[in-house]
Amino acid sequence: MVLQTYNNVAVLHVVAPGQVGGLESVVLALTAGQAARGDRVHVAAVLDGQPLGQHTFLESLAVEHSVIALPARAYGRERAAIADLCSRLRPDVVHTHGYRTDVIDSGVARRIGIPTVTTVHGFTGVGGWRGRLYEYLQRRAFRRFGAVVAVSRPLVTLLCNDGVTPSRVHLVPNAYAPRPFLSRDESRRALGLGDGFVAGWIGRLSREKAPDVFVAAIAKLDGVVGAIIGSGREAPRNSPQVLMLGQIADAARLIPAFDVLVLSSRTEGTPIVLFEAMAARVPVVATAVGGVPDVVSEREAVLVPPDRPDALARAIASVREDPGSARARAAAAATRLATEYAVGPWVERYAAVYRGVM
Repeated sequence: MVLQTYNNVAVLHVVAPGQVGGLESVVLALTAGQAARGDRVHVAAVLDGQPLGQHTFLESLAVEHSVIALPARAYGRERAAIADLCSRLRPDVVHTHGYRTDVIDSGVARRIGIPTVTTVHGFTGVGGWRGRLYEYLQRRAFRRFGAVVAVSRPLVTLLCNDGVTPSRVHLVPNAYAPRPFLSRDESRRALGLGDGFVAGWIGRLSREKAPDVFVAAIAKLDGVVGAIIGSGREAPRNSPQVLMLGQIADAARLIPAFDVLVLSSRTEGTPIVLFEAMAARVPVVATAVGGVPDVVSEREAVLVPPDRPDALARAIASVREDPGSARARAAAAATRLATEYAVGPWVERYAAVYRGVM
């Protein structure tokens, strides 16, 4: 019996992308890293009822891609388009990202004999009955994948408890691809910020990200301005201390504008914005949820319990009152990011996952 050794891989990633977000950032970094490794990489981007104008994710892709633009809920046409791509590209692996492609598209590949892999970026646990139904279907679908990648240890436990065979679950925390930032002065000018102490928040305005907790914490502080970059359905109540800056393309480059980057989340996977703050050497205050404590300890950030505006406020105040310690934590965080979350080893771990299902 001769065992075949797979070096480079032909992989088709399938994603229903928003304009920006953690999932989108992971797909961009992973596909670029795989292409640099020599893999044959193609991305199928499903735009369900979205306008075909400017799309930040598509413009940022560094690999070949196909756009599957469909009316809302045209699932049969979507599956037919994925089947056609699989037939033409003949990938070794189909890698889906997010509940839509996990549920709708992965079965197409399996029916024609192509192994499937998914990355579980996290669960929201919110979104009304429809969101809960989609999440339920996704978690059931995981049992049919050749490999399920979890980006944090709590997700590994959750997947195994959901009935996914433990040998098929792989812990692969996200990585960070270095990128340029604007200077503090440039980024403050771009955001229209003054010279005071600014606590920044970047993310989707949704319950699991807890912008309401951030606003409540800022309200407990004198002389601190909060700045929120992001959009979504769960906009927090208006506050005279908090600037709502809306959705900003490539917002990460503006992180140096902040004196502290705050993650107030109720749930998380491994948040990319945390990596971005670490790379920019901006002090971090974060809730100890999901994969956050695996990425930063008290040596690199100030960690607090979720849903505790009082604790979050005290943590933000500690950064303002002791900037020397905050800078030391930020420097330690940057060192840890560079040594433990580089793209090269991350891409190789995915290659090993693919070889396991091929």
